[in-house]
Amino acid sequence: MPISETRLIERIALASAAARPALRRSAPARIVESIGDDCAILSTAPGTETLVTTDFSLEGMHFRREWHPADAVGHRCLTRGLSDIAAMGGTPFSAFLSLALPSDLSQRWADQFFDGFLNTARSAGVTLAGGDIAESPSGVLADITVIGTVAEGKAIRRGTAKPGDRIFVTGELGAPYALLEQMYASPDRRFRASSYPAHFYPQAQLAVARFLGDKQIPSAMIDISDGLSLDLARLCRASGVGAILQENAIPIASLNRHEVELRHALHGGDEYQLLFTVSPGRRLPSEYKDVPLSLIGYITEGNEISIEHENGYTTELEPKGWQYFTPPSKRKRR
Repeated sequence: MPISETRLIERIALASAAARPALRRSAPARIVESIGDDCAILSTAPGTETLVTTDFSLEGMHFRREWHPADAVGHRCLTRGLSDIAAMGGTPFSAFLSLALPSDLSQRWADQFFDGFLNTARSAGVTLAGGDIAESPSGVLADITVIGTVAEGKAIRRGTAKPGDRIFVTGELGAPYALLEQMYASPDRRFRASSYPAHFYPQAQLAVARFLGDKQIPSAMIDISDGLSLDLARLCRASGVGAILQENAIPIASLNRHEVELRHALHGGDEYQLLFTVSPGRRLPSEYKDVPLSLIGYITEGNEISIEHENGYTTELEPKGWQYFTPPSKRKRR
């Protein structure tokens, strides 16, 4: 691929915007927001807006059957979509799954995949409403679409942060990436999934998102699926602002006595925590339902993103999270 994932999305968005007026005249639902945020926003009924998101889970790219139990793959597949709905402050209600399976895959694996998927759906109040099944020539491919709702005009977008806003994250960061490094370093070792829930069974922060949305606390929000540094850069780019993070404020996770480093917290993906900004003067608790809400920096004017280190020095923060179509030397394995 000649350009990165981010540049490809921007290119598609520009082409889509050029065609949008003709689409709007013929479409029964008004498109409020299309390409460029965590979800598309459709206006389908007075007082309510519909959120739609879609995500791939590809064997060898997002999971490996020899490492990830089938129920964890099903759970993670749906969580990717649920987290996008959370990032917009919405409530999910239905999902559609297109699933391609190799002909030699065991029925037990497929059953366990759906156990993980449906248990997660039940916990989130989501119904599997349909989809498609096909045979894959190589590997498991799952494409999830999640649909949710939000009150009209209340969706929280990534492009509405302002200079002076404070930057917060939910939870702790770095454990999924740190474990992934260990898995690549010891490919024959088996890691017990129940001992590493942050990686194998990440949780979409739906309850926290509803709380923040109901109180109208965030000025902008995005979920951390590709890494704090990269997703912060996306929020800043969409908002036309810069940011400065404080190293000693970033909540770094622990990993069963194994060390998690700052680079894991900054550049790791598969977190599914929320990154959001709050205008000056707005108050919020230090945690919600046992999920920490940590102040980690500030939005600034301009477009520079930097990090203030413990020694007092400030350096540029280069986004190094996960992106498709990047050169192998710059690509983090997942």
